[in-house]
Amino acid sequence: MTAIPVTAGYLPGGMPYNRLGDGPHPMVIVQGLTFENKPQAGMMLGMYHFLAHDYTVYSVVRQPNLPQSYTLANMAADYAAMIRQEFGGPVDVIGVSTGGSIVQHLAADHPDVVRRLVIHSCAHTLGAAGKEVQLRLARLARERRWGDAYAALLGFMTQRHPLLKPFVWLMSQAMGLVDAPKDPSDLIVTIEAEDQHAFRDRLAEIVAPTLVIAGEDDPFYSPELFQETAGGIPGARLILYEGMGHPATGKQFERDVLAF
Repeated sequence: MTAIPVTAGYLPGGMPYNRLGDGPHPMVIVQGLTFENKPQAGMMLGMYHFLAHDYTVYSVVRQPNLPQSYTLANMAADYAAMIRQEFGGPVDVIGVSTGGSIVQHLAADHPDVVRRLVIHSCAHTLGAAGKEVQLRLARLARERRWGDAYAALLGFMTQRHPLLKPFVWLMSQAMGLVDAPKDPSDLIVTIEAEDQHAFRDRLAEIVAPTLVIAGEDDPFYSPELFQETAGGIPGARLILYEGMGHPATGKQFERDVLAF
């Protein structure tokens, strides 16, 4: 099997990216919440390998050193400017988790840059539990308690699997030691921006063909929030997977995204 080429760097505007594949069409993944705005690796990149034969996939994070009080609309404008400069026209876009919040602004405010849109494990607003854990994460980041911050996030995402609790705690403490960001500000700014995300009344402004795809047991959102999101976007399709958490993954997910 031929290895899929992967590179990393910074796009116009200083936006960190990982690029994988060499397919004929560009695809932009607007990544979820990251502890540090830098090129990513591991699961965040790996769950989109299935696209690499048909697309050249750019997995893009927010620019580093975000100004205080930066909004999701500001972040969407950064992505729009990058897409215009780098690709010169509309591209297919997937926004995952926090990235899904950003792409709602991107598609509504900058329709010229989005050809087709996948809102992956995200809705028009966070659920109450999702808001609570992210604000806790921001508080821990301010105190630079990185092991506890990783534990809060990973523990929340795996709460339906209690047998994983000791492993998650040990892994979180290790990550806090070896992958501690130098500066928590980008994480905090992004969390505070998403805490204000309430897009239900603007969903009808999204004109790109849209797929909303997620797990029914996603701890950040409820099925009702996913249903409201798809229902508010003209012509959008909704796919929910029974028994799946955050983010949605798996062979059926891959088939459904490729079919769309």
